[in-house]
Amino acid sequence: MRFDKFTAKLQAAIAEAQSLAVGHGHNQLDPAHLLLALIDTKDTGIKALVEKAEGSSSRLRDGLQRQMDDLPKVSQFDGDVQPSRDFVKLINLTDREAQKRGDQFIASELVLLAALEMNSAISKLMKEAGLSRKSLEAAINSLRGGAKVNDANAEEQREALNKYTLDLTSARWMASSTL
Repeated sequence: MRFDKFTAKLQAAIAEAQSLAVGHGHNQLDPAHLLLALIDTKDTGIKALVEKAEGSSSRLRDGLQRQMDDLPKVSQFDGDVQPSRDFVKLINLTDREAQKRGDQFIASELVLLAALEMNSAISKLMKEAGLSRKSLEAAINSLRGGAKVNDANAEEQREALNKYTLDLTSARWMASSTL
């Protein structure tokens, strides 16, 4: 697992996932930790991506929380956290998704696609939350606008117009600023 191949946002999410594991007394880093970290971190845009793919981010989050709560806890936790077998599998599948797309870096949204392919409790949760590969791929393609991830900060550069400008022609703006 090459940490330098992950985008900055995915690196931050993995660090948050590890913190979740430590906080819950888990000695293994599980896919549930990572997906929960991705959903709960606002600037990854994963929550909005799930909704754009016609899924329920709250239902997915609740299922991930339950799954994480059910993971075994270590009574004499020494602070050592190792990636679980499923976590390594998820990262490897995510890497494969990035390679298929011609990306130089592994972006956080591809974790969702990889998780759907795992044939595990995580993929079942995602399907129960209304996600399918087809809808998720369409949402990712829309988000990326055809761009590849060739920069560790590529996720931060997306939708810059929406983040830093005001659309003066939008109905929402017009309604809120009536004269």
